[in-house]
Amino acid sequence: MDTKNNTRISEFLLLGFSEDPGLQPLIFGLFLSMYLVTVLGNLLIILATVSDAHLHTPMYFFLSNLSFVDICLTSTTVPKMLVNIQTHSQAITYADCITQMYFFFLFVEMDNFLLAVMAYDRFVAICHPLHYTVIMNPQLCVLLVLVCWILSVLHALLHSLMVLWLSFCTDIEIPHFFCELNQVIQLACSDTFPNDLVVYFVTVLLAITALASILYSYYRIVSSIRTLSSAQGKYKAFSTCASHLSVVSLFYCSGLGVYLSSVVTHSSHASAPASVMYTIVTPMLNPFIYSLRNQDVKRALRSLFGGKV
Repeated sequence: MDTKNNTRISEFLLLGFSEDPGLQPLIFGLFLSMYLVTVLGNLLIILATVSDAHLHTPMYFFLSNLSFVDICLTSTTVPKMLVNIQTHSQAITYADCITQMYFFFLFVEMDNFLLAVMAYDRFVAICHPLHYTVIMNPQLCVLLVLVCWILSVLHALLHSLMVLWLSFCTDIEIPHFFCELNQVIQLACSDTFPNDLVVYFVTVLLAITALASILYSYYRIVSSIRTLSSAQGKYKAFSTCASHLSVVSLFYCSGLGVYLSSVVTHSSHASAPASVMYTIVTPMLNPFIYSLRNQDVKRALRSLFGGKV
């Protein structure tokens, strides 16, 4: 391990998407719009589920938690990027970078675990409808969310502490719009093997475990739906899962794609645009996906704004 420079650097430089000054207003406007839509859309989902007694069910309890986490996830990265563009600065302090990295991993893992919990909720609702209220009782719902938070906090803390052990030299430019873990590790001048091992083993393991539980839940759901004799019953059962499946596809295809492609290509500049999909676009689309085909949510939103139900 190279220990010739153990002095801690004071800041990193976030290069963002482009250093062309002419593109900065366009990037600022685009991401500000996406951020506002994300916050407003997810906030409306939370308000609708809280205000409508019909939505006080496990499914919407988990959905409101997902919306809260999505707001936090985008708020971890986008505001800092917007401030840097507005102030014509690329700097982020060492402490702020580690903090941003911690909360980013915290909320990404929460998304990961909550999607798995929501799949289990749909499995119980469709495969064991008579026992649904008994199995998915309020105590279990709160416990599941609490476990998700604990696991996410520990995982984010593991990554953050391991980065603190690294030594950084003169190269402090991060070709990304936030302190993405892989990009920061590549800047270290000390041994990064333990960090790489954790990133590509623990992180992917947690994602694959959650994804496997989702796939198993939907395998059981599809098997249960196939036994229904009524075509209308089959459509109704599957329509309750369509929104969740869309969000799962967006999140995992984009998220795993970024990390797996970085292992194969080692491209630093390609990961920033790809990361936008699961860090900004997916949280922005979630409220639309869950509300467009969901009559309960539509009714709650109309009621929230004083419309006719």
